[in-house]
Amino acid sequence: MRVTDSHTAERPRRRYAPRLPPHERRAQLLDAAFAVLSRAGLHELSMEAVAQEAGVGKPVLYTVFKTRAELVEALVERELERGLDQVVDTLPTDLLGADPVRVASRTVAAFVGVVLENPTRWRLILAGPGAAPQEYHAALRSSRTGIFDQAEALIRMGAALDQRWAAMDSALLANSLLAVAEMLGGLAISDPEGYPRERLEAYVSSIVHLLGGGGPPAAG
Repeated sequence: MRVTDSHTAERPRRRYAPRLPPHERRAQLLDAAFAVLSRAGLHELSMEAVAQEAGVGKPVLYTVFKTRAELVEALVERELERGLDQVVDTLPTDLLGADPVRVASRTVAAFVGVVLENPTRWRLILAGPGAAPQEYHAALRSSRTGIFDQAEALIRMGAALDQRWAAMDSALLANSLLAVAEMLGGLAISDPEGYPRERLEAYVSSIVHLLGGGGPPAAG
């Protein structure tokens, strides 16, 4: 007669994640990592937290991403691609005859709007290497380079279409725009109550008027 240990009989069966095609599993794990980042910083993005968020065991996670640096690199690449699509949708399409100062300022305002639509994505993309673990630095530098290249390409396009843009140093202007956009986007993410969208847009509007020689806009 077979004797069954009561503790063995009562032990719950181990739950296994349902099988998914590799591309679906990869997307699921990246979505889980993104969800973790919506509540925490890069330092808290552990493999354990991602596996728990996805509802899978860590061995499943490690079959797709061997290290957390590899996971973050893939996440940054995905979110950068999506972020660039957002930015492109907001960029002006007709620069002929446009005032460079106003176009630049409106571009910054549009960028801030994009950041506010998805703060988790842009907190990841715009994160400075000093704010992240060492293994994430390369991926973060790459993401910032991608945004810079888009901004400089826009400025060069304007220079080719309008002589008033020709005197502008495209690299310096791109860096300036990115610095302002990062600052405003960072404030919007870190302190949304202190720096609501309306306040940031009013600030950008003031810059447009001052640089355009019109003085600050009248208080509404």
